[in-house]
Amino acid sequence: MTTQRILAAILLFAGATVCHAQAQRPTIETRKVEGTDNVYIFRHGNHQSMFVVTSEGVIATDPIAYGRPNGGEAYLAEIRKVTDKPVRYLIYSHHHYDHIAGGQAFKDAGATIVAHRRARERLALLKDPHTPLPDEVVDSERTIVLGDTAIELTYVGPNHSDSTLVMRLPAQRLIFLVDLVPVGSFPGLGMIDYYPLEAIESMRRILAMDWDRMIPGHPGVPGDRLGTKKDVEEQIALQEYASQLVREQARAGRCWFPAENELQLEKYKDMPNYAIGRAYVVRRYCGLWGRGT
Repeated sequence: MTTQRILAAILLFAGATVCHAQAQRPTIETRKVEGTDNVYIFRHGNHQSMFVVTSEGVIATDPIAYGRPNGGEAYLAEIRKVTDKPVRYLIYSHHHYDHIAGGQAFKDAGATIVAHRRARERLALLKDPHTPLPDEVVDSERTIVLGDTAIELTYVGPNHSDSTLVMRLPAQRLIFLVDLVPVGSFPGLGMIDYYPLEAIESMRRILAMDWDRMIPGHPGVPGDRLGTKKDVEEQIALQEYASQLVREQARAGRCWFPAENELQLEKYKDMPNYAIGRAYVVRRYCGLWGRGT
């Protein structure tokens, strides 16, 4: 090999190494929401939460420490990089462990834990030692006012779970909504215990709320973007399309199989996560239209 070719190979390798390094993301990352003074997104891997720094302390959401018993401590450490004010509240978005496990660190730090009543009932049965029960529960709605900030908690019915709270910051025109509306990607695993018909009604109720941007429980696609009302509208359309196609399969006796293996939702086949999520969506709607559940 000539000297020139060796040099070219070295430069090519170096360039590839730099690009790879630039593509790597830290496991934990915190960023302020653009256009706000006090709203932050905490991301751990592919999960994210919201916290708000007020004049009287911090309102945090979802510890996202599933499989990491002490994971909530990393979240607290990130909050402390932003402010030395105490965390007054920790709000569980719903009862699923992949988002709310690890709240013990916040409890130990003195936070009051708030969740929907059904979340408390479910967690009381599961008895996870790292996920403390809520101190206070919400039935239909509640507004928490801390210092100069108000956050509205609203239950819009069963959807992704039967305990999901929509959290709205009216002054910032933001909502925090976990798992019901994937931002820019196809739904999948979240369909396991989904309430299909009720979920569409929930999304319509969310559309009627006054907000501009949505912080999702998983980074939006592309570029970690926030969601919009258009994302909600598109998710309703996707669910209605899938529901209609699977209902036809069910009435033809093709649920769960062969529909789960063969049915393609052609309008969405190029959407991120489609290859992974398609079977879960078909399975859930087969449950609805094939069994009535």
